[in-house]
Amino acid sequence: MTNVTLAIGGRALTISVAAGEEAHIEMLGRMIDDRLRRMGNHTTNSEARMLLFAALMLADELHDSHSRPPVAASPVPPELFARMASLAVRVENLALKLGEPLEPDAATS
Repeated sequence: MTNVTLAIGGRALTISVAAGEEAHIEMLGRMIDDRLRRMGNHTTNSEARMLLFAALMLADELHDSHSRPPVAASPVPPELFARMASLAVRVENLALKLGEPLEPDAATS
């Protein structure tokens, strides 16, 4: 475990994280801090309430990304598909030749 200090809402918060997770946790902390800054300075709300709103915003974004239908991959252009098919045939032919026993070479016999 290692310690990581996150700057969130103008405060430095130190937490323990698994070794190797430091950069990821720091990035998540920046996301939370960014949401808080976008919400503006609401002095009437407590710190806990502001963090709750930031967490709800992030959870909503995550929910939206999971509920969207997957983006369809762009189709392969026909000329590229034809070229790939031609290369596949050549590779298969080479593989067959490599699998065949070598024929005696007239020059070496």
